[in-house]
Amino acid sequence: MSFPQTGEALRASPLLNSWWYYSVELMPGLVAQGQYPDSIPMLPRIMMRRCNLRGASCLDIGSMEGLMSALMVRGGASRVLAVDGVDHCLEKMAAVQHYYRAPFDYRTVGAMYSLAEKLDGEGFDFINCSGLLYHVVSPLTVLTGLRPALKRNGLIAVSTNVVVDREEFADFNAGGRLQAEPNTFWYLSTGLLDYALRYLQLAPIAIAYQPHETMATAWEMQTGKRSGYLSVLCRAVERILPTEDDEWMSDSAARSWEYGWLVDWERAAAQPRSRIRASAAGPRREDLGFGRWEHLTRKAPPAIDVTSATERDEPITAAASPADSHRLSLGDLS
Repeated sequence: MSFPQTGEALRASPLLNSWWYYSVELMPGLVAQGQYPDSIPMLPRIMMRRCNLRGASCLDIGSMEGLMSALMVRGGASRVLAVDGVDHCLEKMAAVQHYYRAPFDYRTVGAMYSLAEKLDGEGFDFINCSGLLYHVVSPLTVLTGLRPALKRNGLIAVSTNVVVDREEFADFNAGGRLQAEPNTFWYLSTGLLDYALRYLQLAPIAIAYQPHETMATAWEMQTGKRSGYLSVLCRAVERILPTEDDEWMSDSAARSWEYGWLVDWERAAAQPRSRIRASAAGPRREDLGFGRWEHLTRKAPPAIDVTSATERDEPITAAASPADSHRLSLGDLS
């Protein structure tokens, strides 16, 4: 594809003024406006900043125009694959690749189930699974089909709308009572999300949370519940992580048919071991891409309790800078 080479040509192009999900600066000062105000933080982006992507293989699920994919390239990833259910953003994604000199691969995969199989068994050091689980009829089936694509010791950011509650349940969007958007089905409780991650041998190591009532969007996000958007960074481990008094999780993992049918554990065990590093606190912005990473670790700290961390940690209610928002700028490193 060819794209405008001057500001005048870009201003006259439909590209600048078409519908965009993310806000993207295509040329200095010329921004294709997306759906989110710059005040709303992009938690998966903030979470990915904790990860050293240099030399890593990365998977970006539900990529839209490729904001996260472009940042993965800028973070030094050696391999970036973006996937989406439909190819509705191909031209805009190509424009992002062109203007940001960010080569990455793209694949349309249809329904987001059995992703490891659809991706031919390829393994990834880092996976961004964000803004997806509430858009599918069976969120846990997405995670079971994705789990074998994560390298051993790899990192995954799972980000979704949640109800903050220790009880393990999923709240169905009957009548659009949680969100009017027609592709929204489930809000998981933080208790269920924590439990499902541990069951699938994913150790939660850090979270970022924004309450829905602090989001100033054009669409209604007031659910009448204690709800919000949650991003959980997890490390792949080689055992389930039940609580001390939970015998069912171990028994289910050992003997249930679904656990073996839905997760290709042989494929997961055959993945190479990742050397990707993560920081519990997140690197300083001046260190990103070029600085020192001595404070990073390849080994997961003890798994955190997702609900407790969500209730304890200070929520992120606004983007501290445009680099924390849903806006991609030409000068961004992360």
